[in-house]
Amino acid sequence: MNKYSRVLCLSALSVIFSGCSGFLDKEPWDSIDATKSFQSEEDAIAAVNGAYQPLQWAKLYNMRIWTLDIVAGNSEVGAGGGTDGIETKDLANFITTTDNFGVLDIYRGPAPGILRCNYVLKNVPGMDIDEDIKNRCLGEAYFLRAHYYFILVRLFGGVPLLIEPQTPDDDLKPKRASVEQIYQLIIDDLKKAIDLLPTKSSYTSDDIGRATKGAAMGELAKVYLTRGENYDKIIEYCDEIKKQGYSLNSDYSDNFNPEKENGQESLFEVQYYGKTNYDFWSNENQSSWLSTYMGPRNSDMVAGGYGWNQPTGEFVSQYEEGDLRKDKTVLYSGCPLFDGKTYSSSYSSTGYNVRKFLVPKSISMDYNTSPANFVVMRYAEVLLMKAEALNELGRISEAEEPLYEVRTRAGLTDRSKIEGLTQDEMRDKIFHERRMELAFEGDRWFDIIRMKDGKGLEFLHSIGKLNAQEKHLLLPIPQQEIEANGNLEQNPGY
Repeated sequence: MNKYSRVLCLSALSVIFSGCSGFLDKEPWDSIDATKSFQSEEDAIAAVNGAYQPLQWAKLYNMRIWTLDIVAGNSEVGAGGGTDGIETKDLANFITTTDNFGVLDIYRGPAPGILRCNYVLKNVPGMDIDEDIKNRCLGEAYFLRAHYYFILVRLFGGVPLLIEPQTPDDDLKPKRASVEQIYQLIIDDLKKAIDLLPTKSSYTSDDIGRATKGAAMGELAKVYLTRGENYDKIIEYCDEIKKQGYSLNSDYSDNFNPEKENGQESLFEVQYYGKTNYDFWSNENQSSWLSTYMGPRNSDMVAGGYGWNQPTGEFVSQYEEGDLRKDKTVLYSGCPLFDGKTYSSSYSSTGYNVRKFLVPKSISMDYNTSPANFVVMRYAEVLLMKAEALNELGRISEAEEPLYEVRTRAGLTDRSKIEGLTQDEMRDKIFHERRMELAFEGDRWFDIIRMKDGKGLEFLHSIGKLNAQEKHLLLPIPQQEIEANGNLEQNPGY
């Protein structure tokens, strides 16, 4: 396995590198003067490594991103009751206020990564190092910066647009850029990343897990799909990704098996290696929280087991008869044994728990030792993006093929279920398929907010979330940020 290891902590005066393990298995470095830090090839690599690390934090993929599925109605908080997870409960009930600390987390989460990317993009071009390493480092920084801003713009709309490292002499109270300006940067960055990054197959085993040309193509296709544009280009990127050797795993659950990470289906994963040399709750933690948090409470089925993210009955009812993904995604009464243990519906307030991210004790013996990566994008989504783009172009019968490929892996081989549909029916079918295929992977909320003709709100109302209004399709700008920067304007309605 290949994991992000060095932490790049940047301030106006210093750059700090510290080591962990994996595709950058190095000893920690001491503090280095920022004016002298970009001298060698090793410096450039360490700097870009640090730009990955905020993805691992609880502010993003170790917690806040996957809790968006709770907001989207796939699941409930569960947990220990009372005020445990109150910030997520308020979001999911659409009663959140501008002082919600979960919103503050996810608003601040990308900032360190953006800063670190900006340091790389400012300093690496002038370095006298191997050209291939230079291009790769720049491509990684462009990809990561685009990814961090893509998270922000979908959740908050316009945000301050920072493309240079800030210093005390800069304007430290920037205004929000427009949504169009943010997306233009994202698209420009991803095009540069596509040009600069190597393919996944060209990486050695020491570097598997880094951003690749295929990941950048997949991300740009997703950006275009979110914006409802360039459908021909989406199809082109999806076809090129296939040519680069990506394909579906034969077993759906291999995508979430910590012993089969970064496999043939994986375009990009947030890397963990499971050894908590730091406090489990700190940013430097290298253990995934998912199994610890989602394991059934009081069950002893996994190490930890806080009982979070309990699937709703409505979600479970959406599985078609014969869908193999159900037994690999959800724990329910009568389901197959997990690691030799029987599941009881009493472990959950809904009668269900998430299964797909759980790590058996034979792999993670303690609550703070899970090495399971978080899969950000995989080839199944590429197929579903291609199907959606084809359908939006009116090529409905052609859209059946990539959709059928995903459904076939799930055991849904009756093609008549997706034949002869209208464009609107096919669109609904693809969104349904995305919901089931990508369940609890942090995509459902982003799909709801991009649904056409008010169907996102219509869905939320249909499952009893009657408080949801148009304003809730964006999160509020945190009050703390507005108080710190009087130039920030609040989103409408908050």
